[in-house]
Amino acid sequence: MLQVRLKPPTCTSRPLARDCSTCGARAFSLCASLEGEDLARLSALAEQVQFAPGQALVNQGDRAEHMFNITAGSARVQTLMADGRRQITGFLFAGDFVGLAAGATHTGSVEAIEPVTACRFAMADYRALVRQSPALEAALLERASHELAEARSQILLLGRKTAEEKLASFLLALSDRDPMRPHAEGRLRLPMSRTEIADYLGLTIETVSRVLGRFKASGLIRLESVSDLSILRPDRLALLADGEG
Repeated sequence: MLQVRLKPPTCTSRPLARDCSTCGARAFSLCASLEGEDLARLSALAEQVQFAPGQALVNQGDRAEHMFNITAGSARVQTLMADGRRQITGFLFAGDFVGLAAGATHTGSVEAIEPVTACRFAMADYRALVRQSPALEAALLERASHELAEARSQILLLGRKTAEEKLASFLLALSDRDPMRPHAEGRLRLPMSRTEIADYLGLTIETVSRVLGRFKASGLIRLESVSDLSILRPDRLALLADGEG
């Protein structure tokens, strides 16, 4: 479907209803490094935008003109190959940024899994603020190092681990990735579909469902619903993720 892309499509925007100092996601994002005048300048650059499930924050191949700080909801990061195959390379939650590593164009798409609220910044304005704020620059370097470590873990996950090791690693890593949505200890919400999990782990949806069934039968997890589960034996799941199960 043809889309006019004068600005990021498929979202609604409105003036920021609150400043950055009162944002619940601030503690989990790069904004936590700023105080006083720097925080006020960041707040002045921000525009609050909303995306419905399936709508794109950024599209693969688009010019990288904006970046986003997710303040609520979750999204998937994906790349489409020329033959239509999809590889999901990550999932984003409150506090995560979109577009930090972008070049002139976006090499992948970021789409909302569920309703997403985010702060949108013009890329040029944000980079100008980074140059003026040593604290923000240091936070960016730290976040970049963290993303590099995650990329290395993903290479290991896809290249060397079995299906059981992949899914165990995924569940454990996801358990602390959604800080704005409190849950009981051991309880895990899966906003993404089984197909999305499969595309992230390099598996088939049948394999994902089969392995989850094995984990349930072994007493490692309890499936509360399609999108919720409880981790009953995190110790055994951790051993399995490390190849010792």
